[in-house]
Amino acid sequence: MKTSCPHKTLRLTALAALVAPTASLAGGFALNEQSASAIGVANAGVAANPENATTVLFNPAGMSQLSGTNLSFGAALLDIDAEAKAGTISAQRQVPQVPIEPAGNGGDIADLAVLPNFYLTHEVNESIDVGFGIHAPYGLAADYQNDFAGRFFADKTELTAIAFTPSIALSNGEGLSMGVGLNIIYAEGRLSRYSDPSGIVFRQALAGGADPATAAATAAAVVGSLPAEPYSDVEGDDVGGTFRVGFLYELSDRTQFGLTAQTGTELKLEGDISVSNFPVVSPTGISTTTLTEEVEVPAAIPESITFGARHDLTSDVTLLAGATYARWSRFEELDIRSREGNAGQVSSALGLTPGETESDPISHVTEDWKNTWQFNLGGIWQATPAWAFKAGYAWDESPVQDFVTARIPSEDRHWLTLGAQWKDAQSGWTVDGALGTLIFVDDGKVDDREYSHENPTVQSTPANYQAEYDLSAWSASIQVSKSF
Repeated sequence: MKTSCPHKTLRLTALAALVAPTASLAGGFALNEQSASAIGVANAGVAANPENATTVLFNPAGMSQLSGTNLSFGAALLDIDAEAKAGTISAQRQVPQVPIEPAGNGGDIADLAVLPNFYLTHEVNESIDVGFGIHAPYGLAADYQNDFAGRFFADKTELTAIAFTPSIALSNGEGLSMGVGLNIIYAEGRLSRYSDPSGIVFRQALAGGADPATAAATAAAVVGSLPAEPYSDVEGDDVGGTFRVGFLYELSDRTQFGLTAQTGTELKLEGDISVSNFPVVSPTGISTTTLTEEVEVPAAIPESITFGARHDLTSDVTLLAGATYARWSRFEELDIRSREGNAGQVSSALGLTPGETESDPISHVTEDWKNTWQFNLGGIWQATPAWAFKAGYAWDESPVQDFVTARIPSEDRHWLTLGAQWKDAQSGWTVDGALGTLIFVDDGKVDDREYSHENPTVQSTPANYQAEYDLSAWSASIQVSKSF
């Protein structure tokens, strides 16, 4: 039964693989902040509680319980503090004899971020509803200071993903509804880092006939004389799509259940590597050059399934619960692969063999992420006809367990939220506000180690960076809804 309810660039690091976002507040690089009305209860029961047009995203089947035309729009602010503890930092170049100087902690790497959203539904008839949404399902923002000890692994990290979500819902008129939605995802951003010149010069000296000890001494001398360290930057973008199917079942006037499932996809981020200040050692001296090459970087988006339940304990109190399982294990590795058959300038500088892109990527990182669960509990108290107050809790697992890099100093976390809702039944306007905070179970423990194609002498002492990170975060969101 229906009721009336209130740039263009993804820059990937050259010679280092694209990794997941630091500024992510959900498992992996997904974002929780899609709706203030849902954030107030920590997203508990969102698959079974179609309060407004945001159900387009959470469960398209929920549109069947909205009458007429419904509009929801708003934004969330995210502020994350992530900073390496100075006393825990350890870093080493490809050539250990060359110290890393300067070697700061990189400062607080995350800036304030804004996530807007917009949703619209329309009742075609008693059996059919349609909807549309615009939201940011994935995102990141991180920036280390230039003196960061781990600058050969991470510098700037930016990613913006925007999804356009047309949806349709069908109802059998007897309490069961089904909905289908398509997420058309456009991703753009930037990832960059400094390149370690010690390994570059070491390899060039070996190729010139020097023994390892002489090559290491040459590397130390050259690094000390360079005016600037090489800087790697890759840009590109891609468009992908996922499907979401949802079901909503009204067990009784007081209880209903929802279930949604979303398919995964793989983005193929195509762009161009640019490595500036690349050192070249020759008999006549040392010079620098800029290298470029066309590349492709695969990035997996996981499948997920969400269960939700809503129960009206009394006429004024509603209880909500939910759980989401995400298959992040499909994100096993991330490579930067040449689109020039390894015949480009960067591949040639690394000594890669043309045509061997599958076995010899320009850059490789092992991800080996784990599948995750998120469990949610929440409640709504309708204090007066106009005012409702909300609270929620979620346990959110991090998929990054064994391979934690400088771009993902993440950990499992508790999510606590509070919300308030004001509704004017006569005009159809509703305003939601919510606050949330993350409590991380432990410090983020980073252990970054570089994959290399180089001489076994270098591979035996790969570059690395270790540190423990202080982590905390809060969010604030607002949402305005209108039913027509």
